[in-house]
Amino acid sequence: MNLEFVDTNVLLYAYDTTADRRHDAARQLVMRLGRSRSGALSVQVLQEFYVNAVRKIAKPLTTAAARGRVKAFALWPTHVPQTPDILAAIDLADSAQISFWDAMILRSASEMGCTTLWTEDLNAGQVVAGVRIVDPFAES
Repeated sequence: MNLEFVDTNVLLYAYDTTADRRHDAARQLVMRLGRSRSGALSVQVLQEFYVNAVRKIAKPLTTAAARGRVKAFALWPTHVPQTPDILAAIDLADSAQISFWDAMILRSASEMGCTTLWTEDLNAGQVVAGVRIVDPFAES
């Protein structure tokens, strides 16, 4: 099975009902990945989702609702980075000229063997560390 890694921004849009077309696109993607059991993420994504879901989106989730979503998403294959992953992400950030946090996402996706990274934060169409970057909100 090909796993597809989901970045935090996509998960947030799936629950941000004020995000118009991004909400619908993200919700459909997350539902598809959940049904097909092909979604993957990392501890970093779970942490970022929780913090931003209760504080940053226009209509924040309650603590209980956000906790429930984290618990549900934790059933997906989840990468738990270790020190070698951090060191590799430092090197990747330097070589690819991206932020450390984006490099950590790519490292997690690569380590899990994901073929796709769903995000709006990097250059769509680019392949980094063997992972193809796809913007789920780009006009087709």
